Amino acid sequence: MKNIFSGVFICLSTVCFAQQKTIETVFAQSDTLYREDQFYLGLTYNRLLNRPTSISQNGLSIGVSAGFLRDFPINKSRTFAIAAGLGFSYNKYHQNLGVFQTEQGFDYQVLDNASFDRNKFEQVGIEIPIEIRWRNSTPTRHRFFRVYGGFKLCYMAFNKTKFVGLFSKTTINNSDFNNFQFGPTLSIGYNTWNLHAYYGLNPVFKSAKIGNENIQMSTLNLGVIFYIL
Repeated sequence: MKNIFSGVFICLSTVCFAQQKTIETVFAQSDTLYREDQFYLGLTYNRLLNRPTSISQNGLSIGVSAGFLRDFPINKSRTFAIAAGLGFSYNKYHQNLGVFQTEQGFDYQVLDNASFDRNKFEQVGIEIPIEIRWRNSTPTRHRFFRVYGGFKLCYMAFNKTKFVGLFSKTTINNSDFNNFQFGPTLSIGYNTWNLHAYYGLNPVFKSAKIGNENIQMSTLNLGVIFYIL
């Protein structure tokens, strides 16, 4: 009986050891096919560029973006990759450009900072980011340097301008915004913290004017981005 138990114990040990080695082998093989940074969350401070001299920003203009990117490694060590995805963004810009709706369309006026409590425009967009990625990650190292350069196309699903004066409040869904915004992006960092920048190549407005001067403002968003597997 003792010999029988000993034989059973040896057989079970052998089977368990073989299963463990098989599992380890499977995980080792799957690790060679790892992908990086599938989800992202960005926080930015937003600037308006190419402003007419009479327009200034005030208050805190911030942006939030989040989404999913599919990572496609393109070399054997998987340090280079291409990624494409889908996400959403919310951006607001506090400034002194008043927008008022008239029978002829939209009227743009430079506001005296003392004449209002709050003036801003807000945008909610659906974005398609594309990145070319370099990172020095490995299947077992999850703290690494990354440099991701890319391009982002954003469809503005919702635009709104809001004016809060001393005695009145106005909210307008402004159709004069460009529905499509696009420009290059760059993310550089190590591990959790990464600097992020987006530069808008086309103007925010289609045909806005102050008097006879066209408003050709574009955007620059600077901040941090967090990538998650």
